[in-house]
Amino acid sequence: MTTTAITVEHLYKVFGKNPREGVKRLERGETRADLAPASTAAVVDASFEVRTGEIFVVMGLSGSGKSTLIRMLNGLLDSTAGSIKVQGTEIIGASPATMREVRRNQMSMVFQHFALLPHRTVLENVAFGLEIQGVNRADREAQARRVLETVSLDQWAESYPGELSGGMQQRVGIARALCAETEILLMDEAFSALDPLIRREMQEELVEMQQQLGKTIVFITHDLNEAMFLGDRIAVMRDGAIVQIGSPEEILTEPANDYVEQFVQDVDRSRVLTASAVMQPARAVLPVSAGIAGVEKLMRELQVSGVFLIEKGRLVATVNEVQIGRARRKGQHELQAIMDRELITVGPDTVLNELFEPSVDTSLPLPVIDPEGRLLGVVPRVALLSSMTTTTGAIDLPVTVGYTDPQIPLATANIETVTEGEGAH
Repeated sequence: MTTTAITVEHLYKVFGKNPREGVKRLERGETRADLAPASTAAVVDASFEVRTGEIFVVMGLSGSGKSTLIRMLNGLLDSTAGSIKVQGTEIIGASPATMREVRRNQMSMVFQHFALLPHRTVLENVAFGLEIQGVNRADREAQARRVLETVSLDQWAESYPGELSGGMQQRVGIARALCAETEILLMDEAFSALDPLIRREMQEELVEMQQQLGKTIVFITHDLNEAMFLGDRIAVMRDGAIVQIGSPEEILTEPANDYVEQFVQDVDRSRVLTASAVMQPARAVLPVSAGIAGVEKLMRELQVSGVFLIEKGRLVATVNEVQIGRARRKGQHELQAIMDRELITVGPDTVLNELFEPSVDTSLPLPVIDPEGRLLGVVPRVALLSSMTTTTGAIDLPVTVGYTDPQIPLATANIETVTEGEGAH
């Protein structure tokens, strides 16, 4: 069962004169502009949940309120109104002792500019949080060394921050947060100061680390491609308000308004959309028991050149007209003897830019299977190419009319046009 790490309800932050009156005016329907210049509404009626173990990205342009929001989550900024609960503990109005306990045991923060102590070694920087907590030197250094191994910096333990590259310094900052063993990491524009190549490397390392450690991460960024790559879910902010929350695919294909649509129009779709978003129902499917005669009959009916074969509900092989023709010439009559068990398959979460190479290596559409080997759908090359030019909304792609095995679950799609397609489909 999915649990909630952070719950935010009707959160406001107003700077300036009489901020509580500003909140009342916003609740009555006035806008951010109506409060200016006397007051600035940095965060307006924000409500969301962060699930345990996910990377929740808050994305927006400069001035959208995202950095103010993350600083309220750990009490660095006081909230004007609303509720913030971290693993059930109310942050707004909490005593200093409660906040110290939350920061010590539940939540750590990674800053944009590393905030490393230049006259302390890497090891000492990573162990600093434990030192503040009063952990003895031997124990805190042992823990710090274990974390440095996690971020591949153990050989730099005795070096100083100035001797490291920017990417390595950022890893030290992440290691320091990990060393405290809190379950929640807040990361405010953590990679924006890095060079593009180092930044991409850090993004990949963060995803890998999160998969290994299962941390809950709230990540702030203004970079759309970074948000799409990192986020399990994304909250898009504009003028202090959250205008949409959803998965990267939902944000890209179902934008909530014109602002989000314009925001995502230049994103690299191949890094965001997955096989599940573009796959179509698998129709040229038969059980192995149908034999060569059954395969030939289905290929004639659907006018396709190959068929997917299943046993006990799982995809086990393919067979095409070339193999059948060769078998007929040799007098072979057993389907088992000619079918191809060397399958090229992909999972439903495989991103599109990883589908192009395998699609070239097979004459059939790419089969999409679940972890148990059941056929979920197929991705024809035409669907793969069409998906890269679709701008917004559901992906409308042509499909092939034909036989669908009733035991095979079908992919859902917005299908408006029916045409003859390519290969076994």
